[in-house]
Amino acid sequence: MIRVVLADDQTLVRAGFRSILSDEEDLEVVGEAADGEQAIALARELRPDVVLMDIRMPVLDGLEATRRITADERLEGVRVVILTTFDADDHVYGALRAGASGFLVKDTEPMELLHAVRVVARGDALIAPAVTRRLIAEFAGRAERRPDPSPRLNALTEREREVLGLVGAGLSNDEIAGRLVLSPATAKTHVSRIMTKLAVRDRAQLVILAYESGMITPGWLA
Repeated sequence: MIRVVLADDQTLVRAGFRSILSDEEDLEVVGEAADGEQAIALARELRPDVVLMDIRMPVLDGLEATRRITADERLEGVRVVILTTFDADDHVYGALRAGASGFLVKDTEPMELLHAVRVVARGDALIAPAVTRRLIAEFAGRAERRPDPSPRLNALTEREREVLGLVGAGLSNDEIAGRLVLSPATAKTHVSRIMTKLAVRDRAQLVILAYESGMITPGWLA
């Protein structure tokens, strides 16, 4: 059973998401928070698999709440999906750096919501949909890019660097496999090894590392 906490200050939004999630046998809404501090408290109390977090929250905003949740070693298994809109959510890139595992637009289709929760709960990052790629590219392009302060990338093989670049561009394992003429299982193995070598928690953090190291730039992949 995948356990979910809903964090949004709008009661109607939470009710809509609860209705969609509660109809699924493998999903359970275990708590609701109306502000960022409540979201953190519920994450610590309930240890859900996924927190759906509005980026604009009262008392404590979703960005800081996400940072605190993902920085808490006791909550290592808790994944955060940011709820956002297209209009001026300039903190989206910051949310990735804070440890968010992906994004959903608030008016997302029910099937996309269900897919997102399941993908993130199993430890992947929700970066494949076109909307997320655009968000990552836009906000990564605005971020100040710094050279990687450590020789972490030196631990990667040439193939692993190639795979990292494709992950950074938002490709799924299946898409990486198709581009590099590999089996999906082999692509997944490469990604897992890269995460282990670079000591990152999920694919979203690989995206950040790919951009910040200067390995790729938004829109580099034709």
